[in-house]
Amino acid sequence: MCKFAGRLASSLLCAVGAAALSGCAGMGQVRQVATGLVSHQVCSATFVAGLEPDAFYAQAVKQTISPADSLMRYLVDREHGAVTAVFAGVSSTAVYRGPLGCLVVRGAPPAPVKLDAEPAAQPLLPPIAGPDVVEPQIPTLKTVLDHAFEEPAKGPRRQTKAVVIVRDGRIIAERYAPGYGPETPIAGWSMTKSVTNALLGILVREGRLDMTAPAPIPAWSDPGDPHHAITPDSLLRMASGIDMGQSLTASFSDGWDPTARMVFAERDMAGFAAQAPVRWAPGQHWMYKNGDTLLLSRIIRDKVGGDAASVYRFAHQELFDKLGMAHATLEMDATGTPIGASHLWAPARDWARFGLLYANDGVVGGQRILPEGWVDYSARLTPGSENFGYGAGFWTNRGGVGAAQWRVDAGMPADSFMAQGSYGQQVAILPSQHLVIVRMGYAHTPRGDMPAEIRLVRETLAALKGT
Repeated sequence: MCKFAGRLASSLLCAVGAAALSGCAGMGQVRQVATGLVSHQVCSATFVAGLEPDAFYAQAVKQTISPADSLMRYLVDREHGAVTAVFAGVSSTAVYRGPLGCLVVRGAPPAPVKLDAEPAAQPLLPPIAGPDVVEPQIPTLKTVLDHAFEEPAKGPRRQTKAVVIVRDGRIIAERYAPGYGPETPIAGWSMTKSVTNALLGILVREGRLDMTAPAPIPAWSDPGDPHHAITPDSLLRMASGIDMGQSLTASFSDGWDPTARMVFAERDMAGFAAQAPVRWAPGQHWMYKNGDTLLLSRIIRDKVGGDAASVYRFAHQELFDKLGMAHATLEMDATGTPIGASHLWAPARDWARFGLLYANDGVVGGQRILPEGWVDYSARLTPGSENFGYGAGFWTNRGGVGAAQWRVDAGMPADSFMAQGSYGQQVAILPSQHLVIVRMGYAHTPRGDMPAEIRLVRETLAALKGT
């Protein structure tokens, strides 16, 4: 769960409180981050998802940048496929690049990317539903959906946009908010980290990556560099030891957070992360941070060809196409590195298809996509993360301690694990129950809406008991 929202709001509060919007250290960076976030997210919502920009801004962005909202302005240029945001004299422009999504332009615009017109791989996953919204045939599931879309009597709104429940490979119930449907892409935020996990797994299966060897990052190639001991495994488990803040509950110590700066103010995101110093020995200290996943994203780029076109081809032919994820857009930075920590847009049905890959042990249509044992590896609790329950690119209920046990006690199966993202995004994978449950929206509730997500799983299991 990448918590850009709380950190950015804290920083902007500092900005607004300063007499000349310059009383906090690093405020130029904060303004770049704020305008980068607004321009990027509104651009993607408008041109990738086809949403109405003002409604999206009001529901998904405005509270994130509060109390600076009154000073923020944005302009949608539909003719040129661009969105410009301006805050306190600083502006950022995001441009739409078709299948590559949106990009905040920093410095010279990147060269146009030519995507090969190669035929898509045939879907291996059987259809999970027809074109129409699947109404629940079990009456108690309707109550589950009613509860999932219900707003609290007071306090922050949950703003659920989609719920999809899949059992034995078929949707048995789903619902969408007005303006959304089975083909509407929604930002997955940190659920994207789990997709990065899958792309790494494919490279491992193909023999192109060793998760336990030194991470193949050119800047770390010197054996005398303390970074050299960092492995892809330690990066995937958020135990790299690099000091780059953290992406759960970090506060600004100097006016801006390096994670937010990396994603919304830097041209080369992984290059920025690679410069972070090593503070702890790899594998010895768990700290959830998006920089680790951006470094893995750079490794993926370099392994598959080194540019955006190669990444696009690899992700689609080896993963998205085979799962039937026809509306998935993995956005990239100016260097062709996928923003693998936070920026995959896909409909809830496509996220459910992704969940089925892991519910079925990495096998789709009889073909193994992920290496044998990869799913269990991904869901295995990482030492040091007990207070949160993190595996390798997924949050996990396995391990029987800490947060994992708390979620089990609250009603989730002990073998379940989740892709999760900010504002209440979740793909819950319940292998023993043959279930995948997806919830997406713009929740601004405490704890990333986790209690409501657990309730959705618990009530779904109760509704299906005995059927």
